[in-house]
Amino acid sequence: MSIDKFLKFFVPKDRSFYPLFIENARILVRAAELLKELMSSDITQHQRLHMEIKEVEHSGDQITDQTYEQLNKSFITPFDREDIHELAAHIDDVIDSINGVSQKIHLYKPKKMLPVYKQMAKMVYDAAMEIQICIHCLNDAAANKKEITKCCNNVKVIEHKVDDIYYEAVSHLFENENDPAELLKTNKILEVLERIVDEEEDVADTIKSILIKMA
Repeated sequence: MSIDKFLKFFVPKDRSFYPLFIENARILVRAAELLKELMSSDITQHQRLHMEIKEVEHSGDQITDQTYEQLNKSFITPFDREDIHELAAHIDDVIDSINGVSQKIHLYKPKKMLPVYKQMAKMVYDAAMEIQICIHCLNDAAANKKEITKCCNNVKVIEHKVDDIYYEAVSHLFENENDPAELLKTNKILEVLERIVDEEEDVADTIKSILIKMA
């Protein structure tokens, strides 16, 4: 056992990270909520919603930076330093990708907002809500082990469903879209939507790793 892990049994842990985790989860859910709204809106709302998502993404960057700064100042952390860094980085990745797909919608100006966009955005939101529950439960991971595990597993189920939806949508796209420009735009948008849920699964996997180490 390392000296750092040994000392964790005796030295009070720094609780300042939990408010940062909770705020980061709130920002993630807000970004996913705006994405869901974007995919259900008409073109007249795209610029406004993209700017809102961009502002949320900026807030997420600030929280991530604060987390890294706190990590540098803290001697005893609530769990392993690399896990704190990884958790913050993975949440940041999700929010960045949400901003990325909203930027593509804004700049590409696709002729059609496909129903599958709305479907995938809803699942991004559902996974974000599961992650938020996990983050709140980390404050007492031992007592909330069952709930955290359930939510992480739910994210994995969502990711598998999104994979199936993605491949079916891409197949349909290449069979039915005759406009090369629209084909390219749609394919890129679908790729990022699918990647967002992959990145949400990365968040869930990090949380499960933390849970195992704290058991």
